[in-house]
Amino acid sequence: MDAKGKCVSGFEAVQRAFEEIFDDPQERGGGVCVQVAGETVVDLWAGVADLEGRKPWNHDTLVNSYCSIKPFAAVAALMLVEEGKLELDAPIARYWPEFAQSSKDRVTLRQVLCHTAGVSGLRLPDHSDIMYDWEAMIGVMAAEPLWWEPGSDLGYGAWTFGWIVGEVIRRVDGRDPTTFIAERISRPNGLDVHMGVAVEDFYRIAYFSHAQGRVGDQFAQDLRNIILSEPEHVAALTFTNPPFGPRFTSDPRWWALRHPGLNSHSTAHGLAGFYSALLGGRLIGPELLKEFYREQSKRVDRTLLRPMRYGLGCMMEHPDDPSASYCMGPNAFGHVGLGGPVSFADPDSDVTFGFVTNTMGSHVLMDPRARKLATLAYAAL
Repeated sequence: MDAKGKCVSGFEAVQRAFEEIFDDPQERGGGVCVQVAGETVVDLWAGVADLEGRKPWNHDTLVNSYCSIKPFAAVAALMLVEEGKLELDAPIARYWPEFAQSSKDRVTLRQVLCHTAGVSGLRLPDHSDIMYDWEAMIGVMAAEPLWWEPGSDLGYGAWTFGWIVGEVIRRVDGRDPTTFIAERISRPNGLDVHMGVAVEDFYRIAYFSHAQGRVGDQFAQDLRNIILSEPEHVAALTFTNPPFGPRFTSDPRWWALRHPGLNSHSTAHGLAGFYSALLGGRLIGPELLKEFYREQSKRVDRTLLRPMRYGLGCMMEHPDDPSASYCMGPNAFGHVGLGGPVSFADPDSDVTFGFVTNTMGSHVLMDPRARKLATLAYAAL
């Protein structure tokens, strides 16, 4: 399948590999973008955006990109740190007093950002019936007890990260956190990335579903087995209470959900552009940027069930685990979304990368499609 868009001389291998993705009859649509020193060298898209195969994928097609939004929320919080309105090592309860319930009075913003806070998942009962109600979920989050002593262990917070960071932003700034991110990050930098899509843009959203026969690496398989066999395990609850997955992604309530940690709809160029703005100094200053992608935590993650490294809201390069590697330099940092989308930066090469797809795989971290494209892009630098 021929891709549309831009590919400058020297990056032809990236275009060929992107087009070859669609040799698989299960693949429907997607996009990839690579920027070097803020200049776009690859911006390609191909395939279809609907289930029936009649609606072409366009440059402005939006697709579910899940947790790839977490660095946006983290950088928004760091903007407020830089302005003196937040402190990384102050208790969350200083800004959100109700959060002090259930022994959470010592949990800090830094611990939440690097997933060591001990609040990675919500215990039963099932919160599916209120998952779209921010105020209700904030009340649940405030009352939730710890899973472990803050700072003593590591566990990725799929949903909880967005509720905590988002509510802190709201308490300090006064704006809805997704409004803050749109007004301070996305719109000023022309980023087609949304945490809650406006009704007038619903027509741009691609149908999203799971491909058959893609089982993921062993870590992904082990996590799936825990989710299925131990429903009250912290890892299972992190990813199922409330649940999320392809069955929700055709629901207009999901498209409109304003959650700055798990739900996003993006283009590849929007995601890559965020990291170009970050490296270009348009969001936070150099000292705080270095703190953002400095290793803050590292050990076996209790919810992802694999070794992980985190900065302040970003996933760090993990060279010992090929399935977690961004396939670029040792200081690369970014974030994945469930089933394939990913965006990241390599600060040493000043390169940024975004990949989106509406054909979900089963790798929890770097999908093989993105790994191949990133490897070829790095080789072309």
